[in-house]
Amino acid sequence: MNDEELLKSAGLYGRDIVTGEEGYNLAALMLLGKDDVILDVAPTYVTDAIVRKVNADRYDDREIIKTNLVESYNQLLEFGRKNLPDKFFLEDTVNKSLRNTIVREMVSNTLMHREFTSSYTAKFVIEKDRMYVENANRATKEGFITVDNLEPNSKNPIIAVFFRNIGYADQLGSGVRKLFKYSKYYSGKDPQFVEDDVFRIIVPLDDTYSFDYGIENSDSKVIEINNADKMPINYLSAQQSLIIEFAKKKGQITSRQVETLLGVKQRRARIILGELVNMEILERQGSYKSTIYVLKNNCHSGPSEAF
Repeated sequence: MNDEELLKSAGLYGRDIVTGEEGYNLAALMLLGKDDVILDVAPTYVTDAIVRKVNADRYDDREIIKTNLVESYNQLLEFGRKNLPDKFFLEDTVNKSLRNTIVREMVSNTLMHREFTSSYTAKFVIEKDRMYVENANRATKEGFITVDNLEPNSKNPIIAVFFRNIGYADQLGSGVRKLFKYSKYYSGKDPQFVEDDVFRIIVPLDDTYSFDYGIENSDSKVIEINNADKMPINYLSAQQSLIIEFAKKKGQITSRQVETLLGVKQRRARIILGELVNMEILERQGSYKSTIYVLKNNCHSGPSEAF
């Protein structure tokens, strides 16, 4: 298909049954339009991305995004990646980014289902103990949405279908289920979905929580790496335990072997190895490309347990 045929098949080009005129509709403009044209048609359209962790009265970082939905999606995802930690999490044997999954669902929802004729400014806000998106909404009911009372209702079906077809969103309703599932792994708490004239998704944040350590809530014991030289072997993370078991079997381990073993990038592999060195469990030998890590003589550990 050529471009026009493609846009027609996506429902972005049609015929007004009242006037008989043909052309691109509002969904086409919001999805793919140029910034100046969007400003003419929807002058109040904007997404305000804000970080308030230190300066809660004003902001620590901010981006005002006025471009089309496809480009806004990518810019908001990058804003989330820049300002949120990407905690380690294994789903079966796959290293899954909880941060990217959660931000993707929040961003796609607020872009797809907002009321574009409203002057209310949509927001993506990251605070110390929570992050949230909010946007103007044509509410079908009021109150909290849960997995049990979920009744999927697409506010802008043409935009939602387009997002699904280009891989920016999944089947209607799956985003709610994903956020309830992965928010628990990311912060140990459930998200909130508030349906009203302003729709909100609120995801709790807790930098001290790590599902990998098995911490159940923010009041649980938090292990500080600064005091790691006093940390018992059975308090190691799953990643650290894998490294030690490998070093015990092979006699040594390198950063490249850690990359392969954990499925992480080189920088992350070196950070974890550095933690084990600081904990006086591993000893660094050699330099540059010939660097290896071996178990220290005074470290005799049995099978380690991920805490």
